[in-house]
Amino acid sequence: MLKIALGPLLYYWPRDTVMSFYEEVANGPADIVYLGETVCSRRHEVRAADWLAIAVQLREAGKEVILSSMALLESSADLTALRRLAANGEFEVEANDMGAVNLLAGRPFIAGPHLNVYNAGTLKLLHERGARRWVMPLEMSRASLDTLQKTRPAGMATEVFALGRLPLAFSARCFTARHRNLPKDDCRFSCIAHPDGLPMNTREGQPFLVLNGIQTQSASVYNLAGDFNALVDSGVDVVRVSPQSQHTAQVLAVFDALRDGRAAPDQAAGDLAPLLPGAACDGYWHGKPGLEWQAGRPA
Repeated sequence: MLKIALGPLLYYWPRDTVMSFYEEVANGPADIVYLGETVCSRRHEVRAADWLAIAVQLREAGKEVILSSMALLESSADLTALRRLAANGEFEVEANDMGAVNLLAGRPFIAGPHLNVYNAGTLKLLHERGARRWVMPLEMSRASLDTLQKTRPAGMATEVFALGRLPLAFSARCFTARHRNLPKDDCRFSCIAHPDGLPMNTREGQPFLVLNGIQTQSASVYNLAGDFNALVDSGVDVVRVSPQSQHTAQVLAVFDALRDGRAAPDQAAGDLAPLLPGAACDGYWHGKPGLEWQAGRPA
């Protein structure tokens, strides 16, 4: 049966909020949970020891736990933390840059969505290094996925980002701090005030992007619930839901109902709409501009 994964927490939340959030996750339907800071190393509400404690708690609840690496390393301290993560010896790691891939070579790991796997040769290389599952790049279409599925190495599982604001880009600059006219090194942890990121509109007042520290996200929320049958037909093994500050448990429950046949895809897409922090989109999956939402579908 197709599995449900809860992706790493992309936002900066207070420690107590994080702890309560994962207590709820432990009792929910997610089969796989990704943990750790993937965006900014300055975020210290939850430290490495805390993430490991949460990992143990979730493992005891029957979850497969994966520790996610940073997508953009900017200092020697970041590299030291990555080496420590790769050598933890207890939990598998999601590699989000090629440095992590090199450190994990020879051991099972997950090839994260930021590795830009767009062809069979790259997929084969990662599998030879030890990847047992890969996460489809966020901008990839179903047609491109189907092409790769035909040639993916035996034993390599496929995971697709199916619900959440798309993490589109990373920068050495902190745009959330810049919004407050603060330098990055004295950001005063500005992003903790925005539990689902800081929305940015066009001059015409239309939602455009979301600022999340050094990460830029889509303003619209990627929602492939309506394409659930297509995901199954394409041989996807895991669907990923990205954490949000409200209603994550309900969102996971909708995907659980989908895989059990208790909800129809069109119904599920509509049920999710009021639970999301922004309007839905699914353009990339259909080979169209990412912010599009297909006509005739509930929005």
